[in-house]
Amino acid sequence: GRPFAVFFGFTFCPDVCPTTLLELTDVLAQLGPDADRMRYLFISVDSERDTPEHLKLYLSNFDSRIVGLTGTASQIAAVAKGYRAFYEKVPTKDGFTYNHSALTYLMDSKGKFAGTITYQESAAVQVAKLRRLIAGP
Repeated sequence: GRPFAVFFGFTFCPDVCPTTLLELTDVLAQLGPDADRMRYLFISVDSERDTPEHLKLYLSNFDSRIVGLTGTASQIAAVAKGYRAFYEKVPTKDGFTYNHSALTYLMDSKGKFAGTITYQESAAVQVAKLRRLIAGP
């Protein structure tokens, strides 16, 4: 019954994920009490390394309202497909990483797509988008 924001990423991401989560943390602080009127989800695409315990530890660096979710590879794939989120596992010399979408998906209180926040969009624009989403139709 509340609007929500969804971001797909992984905890071993060197730049996009921590930057996005830090920016969201700052935006939530700017929203003040209105931030409590939404939910914020970080869905890991790395089912191998991002256990619930690891997600909890990683997300402790950001706003406590950001909830981490994970699942099996097939569960994650199904959810990502529903959002049309892109991700792919890429081998590296030290193991692997992921290429992934850098969008935050905004969903209204009925679960319908309401827009996106793009990577490194200005804080003022992010705050305005979330305020509109919180205000509802």
